[in-house]
Amino acid sequence: MEQWWKKGVVYQIYTRSFKDSNNDGVGDLNGIISCLDYLKFLGVDILWLTPIYESPNDDNGYDISDYRKVINEFGTIEDFLELLNEAHSRGIKIVMDIVFNHTSDEHRWFIESKSSKDNPYRDYYIWKEPKDGHEPNNWTSCFQGSAWEYDENTKEYYLHLFSKKQPDLNWQNPKVRQEAFDIMNYWANLGVDGFRLDVINLISKDESKYYIDSDIKGHKVCANGPNIHEYLQEMNQQVLYRKSLMTVGETPSVSVDDAKRFAPLDGSELSMIFQFEMMNVDGAEDNKWTDRRFKLLDLKRIMTNWQVGLYNKSWNSLFWSNHDQPRCVSRFGDTSTPFYHEKSAKMLGICLHMMQGTPYIYQGEELGMTNAPFESLEDYRDIDSLNSYKQLVEVEKSVAHEDMLRYLRKSSRDNARTPMQWDNSEYAGFSKKQPWIMINPNYKYINAKIELSNTNSIFYTYKKLIQLRKEYNIITDGYYELFMEDDPNIYAYKRINKEQELIVYCNFTSYLLEYDSSYIHEDASILISNYEDQLLGKLRAYESVVFIQKNRKTS
Repeated sequence: MEQWWKKGVVYQIYTRSFKDSNNDGVGDLNGIISCLDYLKFLGVDILWLTPIYESPNDDNGYDISDYRKVINEFGTIEDFLELLNEAHSRGIKIVMDIVFNHTSDEHRWFIESKSSKDNPYRDYYIWKEPKDGHEPNNWTSCFQGSAWEYDENTKEYYLHLFSKKQPDLNWQNPKVRQEAFDIMNYWANLGVDGFRLDVINLISKDESKYYIDSDIKGHKVCANGPNIHEYLQEMNQQVLYRKSLMTVGETPSVSVDDAKRFAPLDGSELSMIFQFEMMNVDGAEDNKWTDRRFKLLDLKRIMTNWQVGLYNKSWNSLFWSNHDQPRCVSRFGDTSTPFYHEKSAKMLGICLHMMQGTPYIYQGEELGMTNAPFESLEDYRDIDSLNSYKQLVEVEKSVAHEDMLRYLRKSSRDNARTPMQWDNSEYAGFSKKQPWIMINPNYKYINAKIELSNTNSIFYTYKKLIQLRKEYNIITDGYYELFMEDDPNIYAYKRINKEQELIVYCNFTSYLLEYDSSYIHEDASILISNYEDQLLGKLRAYESVVFIQKNRKTS
């Protein structure tokens, strides 16, 4: 099977916040179509669209009520087909985000399922009898509170690892699996090029655990269940393999060894996975509501573990951020001054894009978009943020109001969901109407129009990184080797193949630092950097430089 995504670069579009074509304050499919030339100029090959299906939007579209319909506020199926056609005509592929761990409670399957215990759809979901008059166990949902919801009509609880409006599907039922495969084939037959599979490693639950309490959240108990590989191989055989589709599985609570099984190079399951170990470098997956800042030594250890561990065994996905994470330049870079902002944003791009794997650019990352200065709880829209405030501040009283607002400003998912900043006109060129969520006020000086007008901008650094990946095989096939591993401020690594070596240096601080330049040969030239000149052996604030040279051992 052709693995075309290995040379590709993915651009993630948060559909609701990308571009509003009809001025209702919500992004839409026609808005995306109008920006395809921008994306083509950037050079990306693949667009990952967050869910566009019919949904009551309890969790911004990750609660699907009809898998075969486009939600009205985004457009129509005809608009989607036009998007597919226009993207394909520019050599850009489309990957759809799809959710099969759960549906909306407004999906017709669930409406039938809860109507009676003997309804044919009852077994589409996970229903359990009470235990001593209460929930079957103490599992908590990802969005706070119990993972079980009582249904007064049938006197049983249903499982929801996320919102109570997102009941979990029962993948042990072969009818559920067939429904999922039929839905995927429906979209594949329309011409989509792949799928991002939301929390896909949660679909196989261990029946023996339903009446056992746990000291970890329910989704961690359910991760990597007993039949997960059987289900994915079945999906592969029924949908993926015959169409050469790209798949990336969102897989919380996985190790490098797990990844080798989920995404083996033989293509028998998924193309690649998203792992959360790197996203937990500042504790955000265990407890995101803190002020904790990451340590570079931890980041280097995690990234190296995945680069080395998957080499010639599985394929990495490379990302700093997505719709569920804060903006990467705010989290891993420095936004304290315009100079540091620009240099650190470029440095982060260079550091990631020189690694092996498929890079994912989250919309606005190529502009250096930052976290938003939300001032009050009323500014937030994200169910996770709002539920966590209620639980920690109002119910448990374990976090003070002002502290929680500070934690939200650092880690809320809404940081990534503010509208794309196209220009400095009102509403940032996203819409002509007040958007569904606030615009970051820095749009007046951080926007696409300004970035495109300056060939030394963050945008053009990303454009060059995409071009280099296509031009240099070493970026795709070279093996990775960390050096200066004990340095707490500099991330330095090599990429090596038979012909060449890349030597990558990244300063994660605002200080002038010295680095070990003994790895650089006389024939070395600079492939890319974020300063116009170099001081050999020294790195300035957030400086990143990549040298390319012959591999002396084989040349």
